[in-house]
Amino acid sequence: MSNQEQINVGVIGAGWMGHVHARAYSRMRHHFPSGGRTPVVIAVADSVPAQVDDFVARHGVETTYSDWRDLVADPRIEAISVTAPNFLHREIGSAVAAAGKHLWIEKPVGLDAPDAEAVAAAVAKAGVVSTVGFNYRHVPAVMRARDLIRSGTIGRPTHARISLLTDYAAHPGGPLSWRYTLERGGRGILGDLASHGIDLARFLLGDLDDVVSITDTFIPQRPVVDAGSSHYSIADPNDPNVTMGEVENEDYVACLMRTLSGVSVMMESSRAAVGDQNHYVFEVHGTGGLVRWDFRRSDELDVSSGDDYSNQPTITSFSGPGDGDYLSFQPGAGIAMSYDDTKVIEAYGFMRAIAGEETDGPTILDAVASARALDAIVVSARDHAWVSIAKS
Repeated sequence: MSNQEQINVGVIGAGWMGHVHARAYSRMRHHFPSGGRTPVVIAVADSVPAQVDDFVARHGVETTYSDWRDLVADPRIEAISVTAPNFLHREIGSAVAAAGKHLWIEKPVGLDAPDAEAVAAAVAKAGVVSTVGFNYRHVPAVMRARDLIRSGTIGRPTHARISLLTDYAAHPGGPLSWRYTLERGGRGILGDLASHGIDLARFLLGDLDDVVSITDTFIPQRPVVDAGSSHYSIADPNDPNVTMGEVENEDYVACLMRTLSGVSVMMESSRAAVGDQNHYVFEVHGTGGLVRWDFRRSDELDVSSGDDYSNQPTITSFSGPGDGDYLSFQPGAGIAMSYDDTKVIEAYGFMRAIAGEETDGPTILDAVASARALDAIVVSARDHAWVSIAKS
């Protein structure tokens, strides 16, 4: 493969999401054979040696760095994936852009809106391409839902509900990783899952205006564990040899938002929802129908449309060719796609944008919009009041 055909990529962060990005790059050519230059991961950086070793074993990367700065300085690399913890997003994302490297960075891009804005400023100054890990908008059924809403199939949108519930933090023995501290993880469930909810609301219905919210923390203490441990591991909180630490951020958020166009949106998200695993749902009602989607049945879309109003039927159909990028993965309707498939689509959009093509994928500006909404949610929960997102 000539240098002109290949674009060298580095990954900062060798945890689970770093693996997801590496797989997405390697699979891109399989699904988008005419997608321009082929991304090849040639280097990885992480401060945890065991994670680097695992990454090398899985992806065959020859160059490794313990300091992410050395990867950014590598002159061979043109594009970088940032999958490091939230508190590092601002410094790393800004440095990547300043070095003239294209940036694929995971949400929420920092701990708050100023962090995301700083990365956005660096991207704009350097003139590099950015994309952000809001991958649920790439699901073909979600793409079709947006098209139906925009086309007026369900009439004028009136109200919507978005729910993102999961249980990865439901066990009291779940370790006190960086995710549970304000300094390193930010606002907990807000940056983790609610950021996806905000992006879906904006993607489907447009920009948000104001919000009123409540938040809660259900498990106030967690076991302290070694760096590099998985946040899915479990310790015994009753073991006298286990040190407990304080959880500093939110397990739960519920809010009511209004879009600039006047649509009311209810959003609820929890990382400690016992009995729910990755249960992400939205439904949008309009004056003439509804669209409804569930991530756990991601290839299905419920649609009601017509002029019956009362007793109008809702039909469930499968994704198929013509819905988003479905045809690049499967030849006919009813064959389910996966979470990793959405990241392949995200990688493809990133490469297309680098090539100068117009895409509708999320950029750093979408991360800024999400972060501003999340900051407004925090203020609203604190003050028990409606807060303007634009002025927060």
